[in-house]
Amino acid sequence: MNVWEARWLHAFHLLFYACLALGLILSIGERAGPAPVSLVVAALMAGWHGFFVVRRPHLLGRLHPMALHLAVLCALYVALVLTDRSFDVVIFGLMPQAYVMLRTPWSYAGAVATILCTFAARDYLDDPGALWRLAGSCGLVVAIGLFVTYVMRQSAHNKTVGVLEERARLAREIHDTLAQGLSGIITQLEAAEQAMPGQGDPDLTSVRRRITLAKELARDNLREARRSVDALRPGPLEEARLEEALAQVAQRWANACEVSATVTVDGTPRPLAGEVSGTLLRAAQEGLSNVAKHAQAGRVAITLTYMDDEVTLDVFDDGTGFDPRARGSGYGLAAMGERARGVGGTLTVESAPGEGTALCLRIPSG
Repeated sequence: MNVWEARWLHAFHLLFYACLALGLILSIGERAGPAPVSLVVAALMAGWHGFFVVRRPHLLGRLHPMALHLAVLCALYVALVLTDRSFDVVIFGLMPQAYVMLRTPWSYAGAVATILCTFAARDYLDDPGALWRLAGSCGLVVAIGLFVTYVMRQSAHNKTVGVLEERARLAREIHDTLAQGLSGIITQLEAAEQAMPGQGDPDLTSVRRRITLAKELARDNLREARRSVDALRPGPLEEARLEEALAQVAQRWANACEVSATVTVDGTPRPLAGEVSGTLLRAAQEGLSNVAKHAQAGRVAITLTYMDDEVTLDVFDDGTGFDPRARGSGYGLAAMGERARGVGGTLTVESAPGEGTALCLRIPSG
């Protein structure tokens, strides 16, 4: 979740509580004060939303349990309006929650459900003309949801295109400047070495040695420049699918570290967005790198799981483990978490000294 998405989410939560507060103010203004049962229901509604929605953003978008939480909020809203019509304004804060809590197409069903709750709370369902108003309201809320979804998809698409264009630009810059410059240095040094006369002069021997060192340094930097270009491109994913790329990475790592590494794929593989595939592959590479540096493991198991609404990557090792709560515990967890949040995912770590480590990266794929 990026900064702007987090801000919009925060705004929708504030809108919900603002509508609850407005209903309370209207109730106080119209009478001596809300009935005790209304206060209890309003407090229960605020607490339910705060504990199960606001405090658990990593669960947003999952049909289970968010559909249940939305149903509870709708039921509480009906009970609240039946006891005090002043709280009718809460619907303006409740309606966007369907699009916050659920992923399409379920978000449309949730939005229609909130409309039905409104009509049920106002006793409109017995009105002969209520059917047309109900149809119009449902059509309006679905149209708004379609528009919001389209805008969000276009924003995500533009962001992905911008990232890919920037990577391509940086790759061209490195290739056209640093890499070509180093190649030119090597060529000039080789030409100077071939043009030098004689082998017996001690001074010439020293110069040749310096030229040789300069060539080695230039070649090292050239390799680093090419490695940087490759890092900007999703190299293993250019010629293979994600599961195949994971198998290749694991095999190369196992051969280099002489540690058993297996890759398992659960569910039906399906195409993923390029940024999602790249994040999963980089997370696996980072996890394997951390195992090699710190874990002293004898076995590593990588599991890629395709589910209906998300894809998960699990990296488990039977190494020394560590305390995830310890300050400065390493393992590159901060970078992995940032990369996961960049595509709307979450990273969880389970480990303890002497008990190995399990990393789980979850990314919504809807």
